Amino acid sequence: MTDSGFVIDVRSVPRRAGSLTEKAWSFDAPERIGAEMIGIPAGEKIAFDLRLESVSEGILVTGTLGGHAEGQCSRCLDPIDQDISVFLTELFVYPDSETDRTAEEDEEVERIVDEKIDLEQIVIDAIATDLPLSPLCTDDCPGLCPECGVKLADAEPDHGHDIIDPRWAKLADRMDETGGEK
Repeated sequence: MTDSGFVIDVRSVPRRAGSLTEKAWSFDAPERIGAEMIGIPAGEKIAFDLRLESVSEGILVTGTLGGHAEGQCSRCLDPIDQDISVFLTELFVYPDSETDRTAEEDEEVERIVDEKIDLEQIVIDAIATDLPLSPLCTDDCPGLCPECGVKLADAEPDHGHDIIDPRWAKLADRMDETGGEK
């Protein structure tokens, strides 16, 4: 386990059930966290405000993390900036606890290793599931014109294109503008 802003030393948390320690800190994200269209960029601050509570099987971590996400609208490709706040709840089990001994190999049980817990994967999963896969700048964003690519929110009200279906193109060549034959 590498030491990073995601790793918490839990030696200061007493192993008595009900004992509680609160921790608040922030650090710069080492790499981008989030979905393809939106995420917390590398170097952006991630702030944690967590409670570490001893329970019989380990340490229950609850609290919030926050940061500033950047991305682009999935319809019009305009930039999006938004602050995010994600709630975390995760149990980290003590080595040799009953949960640790009985957990199947393929079960996702978070463990305390060398008196430290690593929140990195929990944070990545929480942010990825909280952010939209297709973010929008506004709920009613009309997007881009599929023919010319102009942003429809900025286009003239009568913006449109006379597109003739290629299957009917020969027929259109035979008709004049009044609808009669040429």
